[in-house]
Amino acid sequence: MYQYISKKEEDTICFASKLASVLQKGDLIWLSGDLGTGKTKFTQGILRHFAMEDQISSPTFTIVNEYQNDQAEVYHFDVYRLENEEEFWAIGGEEYFEKGICLIEWGERIAEILPKPYLKISLDKVEEDVNERRITVELFGEIRKEILDFLEAESENISD
Repeated sequence: MYQYISKKEEDTICFASKLASVLQKGDLIWLSGDLGTGKTKFTQGILRHFAMEDQISSPTFTIVNEYQNDQAEVYHFDVYRLENEEEFWAIGGEEYFEKGICLIEWGERIAEILPKPYLKISLDKVEEDVNERRITVELFGEIRKEILDFLEAESENISD
């Protein structure tokens, strides 16, 4: 497990953009956090790296938003309104896992069917500062070396 502190929205966006530099097709990230903790800002950072940040919209009213250019395909899911895993299967959700980079908000609703490896990134408000977020990264399955190296390097850049 790795933890980072984001002091402002731009820190969250920058962290995600740097993480995106080591992501590739087939990588899966479960974004966890209450409303307003920065899940969409994190996604914006991923898209920034691939020069697609101006296309971002919250998938609140759709299950998945698709972002594509010649650099990458990114699929941003919001599965909050799904009742169970079967609904995810019914929309063909699993077909996206191999097509590009998948970001899944409210992944706890389908956690049992998420294919490993994946990263679970939790964003939590820090009580002392309304703008600060604790970003916790948990690893599930055998994570690629490039991602592990990134996480190690970033943890060294965090000041107390």
